[in-house]
Amino acid sequence: MCGIAGIVMREDGLSERQLKRMQNLLLHRGPDGTGQIIKGNVGLAHTRLAIIDLDTGNQPIKNSTNDFLIANAEVYNYLEIKREIGNHKFTTKSDCESPLVLFQNHGDSFVTELRGMYSIAILENNDAVHLYRDPFGIKPLYIMESKDGLAFSSEIRALTETGFIKPALNFDAVYQLLDYQFTCGKDTVIKGVQRVLPGEYIKVKNGEIKSERNFNNFSSSGVVDVSEEEALLKLDDVLMDSVEIHQRSDVPYGMFLSGGIDSSVILACMRELNDEPVCAFTVGFDVGKATDERIHAKYLAEISGAEFFPIEFGEKDFWDLLPQVAACLDDPITDYATLPTFKLAQTANKSGLKVVLSGEGGDELFAGYGRYRKQLRPWWFGGAVSLRKGIFSGTNILNQPTVPFRSIENLDKKNLTKLQTSQMTDIQDWLPNDLLVKLDRCLMAHGVEGRTPFLDNKVAEFAMQLPDKLKINRGLGKYILRKWLKKKMPEAQPFSKKRGFTVPVGHWMSKKATLVGSLVSSQECIKEVADSNEVVRLFSKLETSSSKKVSQMAWSLLFYSLWNLSHIQGKSLEGDVFEILAD
Repeated sequence: MCGIAGIVMREDGLSERQLKRMQNLLLHRGPDGTGQIIKGNVGLAHTRLAIIDLDTGNQPIKNSTNDFLIANAEVYNYLEIKREIGNHKFTTKSDCESPLVLFQNHGDSFVTELRGMYSIAILENNDAVHLYRDPFGIKPLYIMESKDGLAFSSEIRALTETGFIKPALNFDAVYQLLDYQFTCGKDTVIKGVQRVLPGEYIKVKNGEIKSERNFNNFSSSGVVDVSEEEALLKLDDVLMDSVEIHQRSDVPYGMFLSGGIDSSVILACMRELNDEPVCAFTVGFDVGKATDERIHAKYLAEISGAEFFPIEFGEKDFWDLLPQVAACLDDPITDYATLPTFKLAQTANKSGLKVVLSGEGGDELFAGYGRYRKQLRPWWFGGAVSLRKGIFSGTNILNQPTVPFRSIENLDKKNLTKLQTSQMTDIQDWLPNDLLVKLDRCLMAHGVEGRTPFLDNKVAEFAMQLPDKLKINRGLGKYILRKWLKKKMPEAQPFSKKRGFTVPVGHWMSKKATLVGSLVSSQECIKEVADSNEVVRLFSKLETSSSKKVSQMAWSLLFYSLWNLSHIQGKSLEGDVFEILAD
């Protein structure tokens, strides 16, 4: 995996120094090499994490018509693309050369041929720049426009810390962040910085956006009637194929194993596909009340012949790693699962791995969340519309009232069931703007690439066309996945009660609630969005309350205060939380 950045000026006068600064800010994403090119009023920069073709895969990559490509990408079907292209003479063994050849042959629609995760920039004829992002938004891409031109980057910080834009807050997005733990749509929490949306294509010329288009290269067009037996056979085909191509790598790889359905499915596939033991990493907590998956995960690893790496996350980790997590999340999310993910990535890196497979996407594609089950109930039996209520709803803590929201931009609902609509909405907002941001930033902070076999075009097309009854049955979500896992790895107990995964942040904060509440409430960034007295009262409740909502609200404000100090005020987050907030 890599980092990409670029500048497209309206006129001549591109700053090579500024481009280099952008590149340096992305070095953690690609510590194995750098490359850049300047052609007229366009500059492209790349940092490389070498995964495939360690020797000849440096970027930018050039084709015979003098087009240049930089990519933050893994194109898993690059071997198949090469075979289909036929007699073309490739100059590298890189998976990222095939998109450039496809572009040369087919133009912008080449992305529909790709299976993988990517943010790609192509400079055509030293003139127009073409930007592409994968349909799930696995890999990030941000843009900002100014009077001088347009800049893009894999991370927001490469735009804000190089002078393209002064970091100023978009408060509508800030309130959304605090209330829902992520933000949706194009706009970010930074004024003027926008996301390239999942599946989006943007053409830039002379510093201006000339055209935009969305390529959705997996089907969401209704239900295909299929029996359970047929579905299981097809599921086996698409899962095994996806995991197999997601293992394509010239460096060692492993996996994150929670012990839940999704990661157990990945383990079952990897067990069948690998002759050597799979490295499996599992995190647990030092609090008795917290769910600890390590015992079950260790058992699954042992019966699979995997090498098991148990990781303990404790109170000291919480206070020590929290500033580092806030610093790496330039596009902020207040999902406390970032904390164990960060330590998992840290451990994988120390173990010598550059690639890990993860189960993100399984819940969204196969209907694993409880809110999906509510979609199938009639309204008189607890059925609910697909809305999110903010965690601060019903309180007077924030200065701006909260409203339920769902992002349904560009969502064609006419051929979708109610369940599919809910799934597609999650795929459009929750998945790319929370879960995949978490995976990308926490892993890239340690030079580790996260791969998501569920988020494959073929797996997604199969899953979204399944009848509702094969997703939710017997009051359980992910029914067809459970049936498959029961056959492949019955020891996983796929029909047992969900064990869950909760990070005990409330417990850890409660021990220092008075001090933390005083420090958080005194931050100017908190006073901008919340009532300071109410913030103090909120943290004091941690000492006596076990309410999940209280913990979530306190955590959201604590994280935001640290994030703001780093990314808006430009302060270093070195030291412990209390020193940083007291400074």
